[in-house]
Amino acid sequence: MGKLAPGRKAIVVSFAIAAAAVAILLAMDRPQICECGYVKLWHGLINDAGNSQHIADWYTPSHIIHGMIFYALGWWIFAKRGWGGTQAASRWGLPLAVFLEAAWEVAENTPMVIDRFRSVTANFGYSGDSVLNSAADIGWMSFGFWLALRLPVKWTVALAIIGEVIAGIVVRDGLVLNVIMLLFPIDAIAEWQAASTHG
Repeated sequence: MGKLAPGRKAIVVSFAIAAAAVAILLAMDRPQICECGYVKLWHGLINDAGNSQHIADWYTPSHIIHGMIFYALGWWIFAKRGWGGTQAASRWGLPLAVFLEAAWEVAENTPMVIDRFRSVTANFGYSGDSVLNSAADIGWMSFGFWLALRLPVKWTVALAIIGEVIAGIVVRDGLVLNVIMLLFPIDAIAEWQAASTHG
């Protein structure tokens, strides 16, 4: 797969997009950090007040997979299709990925999407992300983009599958299940997730 290694300008633009997302989230009055008053590197419970408030959690693999998917999308647009000219891949691959992730982080923290998460997914206690968590999610996505840049396709796909399987086994959730339940809720999946003992 063609490389989308970002140049200096692409990195600067990507940071600017991430900073804009943080500013928007602050303007939306999202809490800067967990309202518990401290920051954890890892938070392993998905249905308590600390979920999506710290640096990493059981949804971190989903954001890493976002980066892998966005890398593939950028490769298809800029390298395979050739849109934007010969330098477009290095100029716009990473900024496109960061923009998509940042847009999701903003959308995810709107009342409509928060209510949707609470009503149809395993995150029935979800109250939105802290700004720290959203910024970390953008960082984890960028890490996934970097992995896709550096690794052979088969290893990238394997890591994505492993991440989904582990999250599915431990917390009965993950990127695929989240998308299914957000768009087309299935009662059987909801009941299976509700029976999880990993609160």
